[in-house]
Amino acid sequence: MNEFNEAMFKTKVDNIFVKLFTSIMKGDLSDVDHFISDEVKNKYMTYINELKSRNERQMYDELNVKDTKILSRKELDDKEVIEVEIISRYMDYIIDIDSGETIKGNDTRRIEKKNVLIFEKRKDTKDIKLVRKCPGCGASISVNTSGKCEYCGTIYNLEDYDYILTDIQT
Repeated sequence: MNEFNEAMFKTKVDNIFVKLFTSIMKGDLSDVDHFISDEVKNKYMTYINELKSRNERQMYDELNVKDTKILSRKELDDKEVIEVEIISRYMDYIIDIDSGETIKGNDTRRIEKKNVLIFEKRKDTKDIKLVRKCPGCGASISVNTSGKCEYCGTIYNLEDYDYILTDIQT
């Protein structure tokens, strides 16, 4: 568990959390795909598809993170697991896609919510500092934006290099 920078990790956690909730609002997880496990992706794609089938969209207006705490950090045989608590604030409501009218929730005041996020990093990861090229075509790639190569569409597999979100308890 060497070279761990707690402040940088918390910033990364906050960014991934905001990206995930923003992606849910957009109904498209492609901007956060490389930061999350397949299980988390499937959970939220199912939710997004259920909303779309009802012509609805989840909204998280004025979303921000108030506080981030590392609850635990465990080193297992094959991976490191970090449990993080995020306290966030946002307006939480669902709208009708066509009319834009609020169907459910509160679109006038923010609520405060506590979430627990689980991040995992494999022990056999490669050094992320060495990788700035698309594994598909070799073009320069920005891992922190979309993680998808703008030239060939390859998704950067962050799991090979860094922590990914493997569970979120809301």
